[in-house]
Amino acid sequence: MRIFDPHIHMTSRTTDDYERMAAAGVRAVVEPASWLGQPRTSVDTFVDYFDSLIGWEPFRAGRFGVRHHATVALNPKEANDTRCRPVLDLLPRYLDKDGVVAVGEIGYDSMTLAEDAAFAGQLALAVAHDLPALVHTPHRDKARGVARTLAVVAESGIDPGRVLVDHLNEVTVELVRDTGCWLGFSIYPETKMSPPRMVELLRAYGTERMLVNSAADWGRSDPLLTRDTGEAMLLAGFTEDDVDRVLWRNPVEFYGQSGRLDLADLGGPRG
Repeated sequence: MRIFDPHIHMTSRTTDDYERMAAAGVRAVVEPASWLGQPRTSVDTFVDYFDSLIGWEPFRAGRFGVRHHATVALNPKEANDTRCRPVLDLLPRYLDKDGVVAVGEIGYDSMTLAEDAAFAGQLALAVAHDLPALVHTPHRDKARGVARTLAVVAESGIDPGRVLVDHLNEVTVELVRDTGCWLGFSIYPETKMSPPRMVELLRAYGTERMLVNSAADWGRSDPLLTRDTGEAMLLAGFTEDDVDRVLWRNPVEFYGQSGRLDLADLGGPRG
């Protein structure tokens, strides 16, 4: 089983995690820029963070045979902090870097006016830099947040096929299914989705444009839940090809739209 985790925050994980992931079949990851759990107080801290995402973290991952790519953005939570908003002017410098395969995470946390502006502005950056967009949907009032997300995506003019709407569940999957966007599901030990619930959604909606991630970060999470989901699919009667589509080919196809995905020596494309 080969696994591409399309959303995981390895900055928050240990080298032991990389070792376990490699042994479980994780060959590639995408790490989205995210909130680190404590407010950042200046743009300079983002410079250091972004530099780490495209420099140190790919090196660290590579020591365990895992290919690391990143997405870069001002995340929704910090879009509400006036100290952080100048990051939007910094982003073009990083969106031209080879290891950056999308603009993200963008979208909504509390659905404020500041988040509206940051979301629309960063979708425009995705269009301008010819990159896909990874969209975070809010943890609270999720159905309303997803509906608002889709309205902003439609207004932006970005091709829906270049948008991944993440953190979906049984309540929101139908809102996104027929929009042309890609659908992301985060598998967590207690919250979000579980492997059995994900299997039921795959039974109901199929495997096309469906991505499964661990979204593992500094909170209670598990970077091996992608593997657990693949095993649950096999036990439920899905084929190995179905598992490969969800856990490998779908994320490769989505992020491959950036032209920067380098999996040449991992059994996948370069560019």
